[in-house]
Amino acid sequence: MDIKHGPQNAAHRSLYHALGITSEELERPMVGIVSSYNEIVPGHMNLDKITEAVRVGVAMAGGTPVVFPAIAVCDGIAMGHEGMKYSLVTRDLIADSTEAMALAHGFEALVMVANCDKNVPGLLMAAARINVPTVVVSGGPMLAGKVGGAKTSLSSMFEAVGQYNAGKIDDEKLLEYECKTCPSCGSCSGMYTANSMNCLTEALGMGLPGNGTIPAPYSARIELAKHAGMAVMELWRKNIRPRDIMTEAAIRNALTVDMALGCSTNSMLHLPAIAHECGVEIDLDIANAISAETPNLCHLAPAGRTYIEELDEAGGVRAVMAELVKKNLLDTSCMTVTGHTVAENLVGAANRDPSVIRPVEEPYSATGGIAVLKGNLAPDGCVVKRSAVLPEMLVHEGPARVFDSEEEAQAAINAGAIRPGDVVVIRYEGPKGGPGMREMLNPTSAIMGMGLGASVALITDGRFSGATRGACIGHVSPEAASGGAIGVVREGDRIRIDIPANTIDLLIPEEELQARMASFQPKQKPLSGYLRRYAALVSSGASGAVLN
Repeated sequence: MDIKHGPQNAAHRSLYHALGITSEELERPMVGIVSSYNEIVPGHMNLDKITEAVRVGVAMAGGTPVVFPAIAVCDGIAMGHEGMKYSLVTRDLIADSTEAMALAHGFEALVMVANCDKNVPGLLMAAARINVPTVVVSGGPMLAGKVGGAKTSLSSMFEAVGQYNAGKIDDEKLLEYECKTCPSCGSCSGMYTANSMNCLTEALGMGLPGNGTIPAPYSARIELAKHAGMAVMELWRKNIRPRDIMTEAAIRNALTVDMALGCSTNSMLHLPAIAHECGVEIDLDIANAISAETPNLCHLAPAGRTYIEELDEAGGVRAVMAELVKKNLLDTSCMTVTGHTVAENLVGAANRDPSVIRPVEEPYSATGGIAVLKGNLAPDGCVVKRSAVLPEMLVHEGPARVFDSEEEAQAAINAGAIRPGDVVVIRYEGPKGGPGMREMLNPTSAIMGMGLGASVALITDGRFSGATRGACIGHVSPEAASGGAIGVVREGDRIRIDIPANTIDLLIPEEELQARMASFQPKQKPLSGYLRRYAALVSSGASGAVLN
């Protein structure tokens, strides 16, 4: 819609003049810059500089940049308390508010400046809805910390708390972790959700090369932001829009790169939600099919000892994609925000460090880093980061230790009530039951820190931080609040997990399971405000927790 020209739009122009926008600027394309800058999220504290660099790039290329905000929640700060219920739910707030701002003001193109967990997928969802030329640029990953000569990241910090509670480290060592684990601005330094989604934005074609891996403190990140501003003007001239880029083939490319990188299990929430906004429906079965033919090439923290800064030095997402192309695992004809195809973008890409990015002929495993399990406990599926599971826990059977909230489980773990061999079950933490599908980083980190990672599994209808490692299985669907079988598990029931076989089962007779299900009445929590509306509208974790 054109609200800048003609006598009938003189009133609109008067308000532009009230903003100090000149007649000359009105003759240029109006480019909205959605900025998630704030002073509470470490991954967003540098976005003022990124946003200003984007403004420069847009102006250099002939556009008129206009900034407006998006909210953001720091998952790390929100972790382990009621605040985590407001993490996933912000994805839809971000998408809705960005759609409203962009369409209400008639922006002709957009640059989306974000970094952390829910902002990137929320903005990609909005990009698909608005469908004007758009580039996404992230603020970049945090540098790894260093404690006792070893590199660290946020997962190291949470596990240090578990070590402290187990009496393995003292106050002085805990304080050293506290002060040195997160040494710079940026999204936390491992392959957690934020960095997963920034890398997948690049693989999807919506971010420029380097978007996923150039560290936040590097000046190259500022240069990338300027180029993003320039790139959106080229997209505007060519009329290349998000739905031209985020096709079914591009989404399959992103899932393939996801498997090769060993990304956060949260990608199995966000990619289906983004696809849904693009008119492409994907399910968890597709993930297993792609995983079956995609080798896992990277073991980044928490799965291994390398970090995003090292992935960048090794060649970044382009190098991973170049390895996958050797086995024809990507559709290289897909268009990207560079204005060129994937094939054109990969010219000259090379793996500069095979210790960080395994050659496709010598992968960590022949199958991908994420697995979807199904069985009578999760008929619609559940998700595990297979690449972060110890070999001895790929198949596990043990007695259920059942808790109806994260807090109950955490108290039992801290009290030493969880024993080797147990299967910790945390329910009523799903999209509807939580509500908000809280991440379970505190319990999983405590289990690892206390030395139980090789003998205890954890399953939940909630979800896990990308910082989680171990036999941690989330997104159990249907969830307890929707009448799922996880709601009828009893203390001591035996549960069998077989990740190579993609199965998870409650080992009770079928007739007993049916009898329990027939009499099951899910618990209802008293809710108010936004969470009440969210719980009423949200779908299953198996379908991306989109709002109906």
